[in-house]
Amino acid sequence: MRRVGSGKRMTFAAHEQDLSAWMAENAWVAWIEHAEPWALEARLLREISLPLNLDQNHHHPFHATLTVLRRDAKARARKLRIC
Repeated sequence: MRRVGSGKRMTFAAHEQDLSAWMAENAWVAWIEHAEPWALEARLLREISLPLNLDQNHHHPFHATLTVLRRDAKARARKLRIC
């Protein structure tokens, strides 16, 4: 992870293409129109294993690990020069 532009935004810089390729192979995206999307999101997070979603997902067994990994990656990125 690296800071880019003004330094407030973080990306995977030169490795964004690697991430995009991984997502194309492994990530699914779906959407639905719903009158109360926040309620649907909360329900889905309770019923489906979505380990990469931290918001409203404290009950997931991977939540604590991912929180630490993301925090540490951001801390390392803040120490590096801006790309």
